[in-house]
Amino acid sequence: MQADVPGTPAPLPTRGQRSTESVPAQQKLREPHPDAKAAAKALQEIRDKVDRVNITGLLVASRDGLLLASDTQEIEDDSVAAMAAASVGLATRFVGQAGLGEARGAMFQGSLGHVCVFPVQEPILLVVFARPDTTMGLFNVVARQALTLLQGALTTSN
Repeated sequence: MQADVPGTPAPLPTRGQRSTESVPAQQKLREPHPDAKAAAKALQEIRDKVDRVNITGLLVASRDGLLLASDTQEIEDDSVAAMAAASVGLATRFVGQAGLGEARGAMFQGSLGHVCVFPVQEPILLVVFARPDTTMGLFNVVARQALTLLQGALTTSN
């Protein structure tokens, strides 16, 4: 093994190499996030009310980057939830530094579509995905519609 040669760095571990034997039994099972059940119920309620022609996916995450609920295809939901929390943190700092008030969302445009992250309530974020042929104006309208619907659904479920 090359790591045994002095001066050669050890290879980085991969997911397959990690052992759970050293993890105590009580730490193996993660407690569900307290908002996960309400978020999943709210997402279920709004899924058929949003513009599904333009909106291709919805994801609800906690402010600390944990996945609460999703209605997406072909993405790593856990990674997106973590990046959503990071992007809202960056947007908050950026907007504040620019003297533009309170951040209302972080919007990104890619060659294969759009994504926007909105703070919904203090501990909850909404991530909205759209098709590439959706104009930014239309995306803004339908994403805010999804945000309003989710806020309403979360309010009624609490």
